[in-house]
Amino acid sequence: MLFDAPLHLQSGASLRAYSLSFETYGRLNSTRSNAVLICHALNASHHVAGTYPGQPNSEGWWDSMIGPGKSVDTDHFFVIGVNNLGSCFGSTGPMHANPDAPTGSGRVYGADFPVVTVEDWVNAQARLLDALGIETLAAVMGGSLGGMQALSWTLQYPSRVRHAVVVASAPNLTAENIAFNEVARRAIVTDPDFHGGHFYEHGTVPKRGLRIARMIGHITYLSDDVMNEKFGRQLRQSIAVEMSEGSDVAGFTRPYKFSTQDVEFQIESYLRYQGDKFAEYFDANTYLLITRALDYFDPARSYGGKLSAALAPASCKFLLVSFTTDWRFSPKRSREIVKALLDNQRDVSYAEIDAPHGHDAFLLDDPRYLAVVRSYFDRIMQSSVVAGAGETP
Repeated sequence: MLFDAPLHLQSGASLRAYSLSFETYGRLNSTRSNAVLICHALNASHHVAGTYPGQPNSEGWWDSMIGPGKSVDTDHFFVIGVNNLGSCFGSTGPMHANPDAPTGSGRVYGADFPVVTVEDWVNAQARLLDALGIETLAAVMGGSLGGMQALSWTLQYPSRVRHAVVVASAPNLTAENIAFNEVARRAIVTDPDFHGGHFYEHGTVPKRGLRIARMIGHITYLSDDVMNEKFGRQLRQSIAVEMSEGSDVAGFTRPYKFSTQDVEFQIESYLRYQGDKFAEYFDANTYLLITRALDYFDPARSYGGKLSAALAPASCKFLLVSFTTDWRFSPKRSREIVKALLDNQRDVSYAEIDAPHGHDAFLLDDPRYLAVVRSYFDRIMQSSVVAGAGETP
């Protein structure tokens, strides 16, 4: 959807015109009261659920959660997935033509795309809802960075949200998390193919930097337990076979090739595979923009670091979910949000799931996790019917 009115950003810059890509699932009821907005995390998109006909591997990134008969039941709710500004999956971003470039140059934004924040994304999403004729959301929901957007919705537009579901998220990033993001960004900007962010004009892609950034990120998404269970210290199959054929002088099987270049361990092979795949589809400037948005999010900053004061404007009901082995967005961070909301006497439900999968758990098919969300959305549906807010479609 194209928007002609300028969007003023927190940085002081503006986007003169922009488009947002989005998908919807289910039907909007007659009172327009059953809409659920889904906010995505770093490398996801507006394709939240279902599959594209005739396209392999096109399953939506939260398909286990959203759909007919699922936890967020599209037989009852009208679900909206929107791609954020600055992304590389359809909405206006660094790969799109820069309207401020010289006429006829065809130059894309590249590194000139303005810095965007979580608050900017929420403002753009609000305009999309206006265009769809949706005044109030039954719920806003997201995991990780998406959870930050859901939380920000309750502060920027408190009267437009009845429920917020914040999963595996935090009120801000720790110094350690900012450090991981910075190392990943440095891998990209120091890639010789980056060209100061204008690599499109040079016909290059900083794939080496993107690969390393993804490998760094992926390590933080998994728990130590999962890494050990899946990979341990296993050698790649071909390396293991090759090494078993040789012995050292004492007659012991040599376990390694003792190389600084070869990929010998399964975990090395897995990380390189993830990095290679990511570098084929993700945009380097988008990575820089989105990780910066993560770094900047901190609603308590304007309140002297007092989260309770920052969350005072929120008036909706909340569900927060965390996972025990998520060390990047630990349960402690979710509990900070819970406490701040309770300080303001808000209605809060909290679930801490004992799951081994680390941060990635919010994307996985864990029956306990899905049951918690299902129960919460069942309550939303029932309370809406009781209150006469609208019928199911």
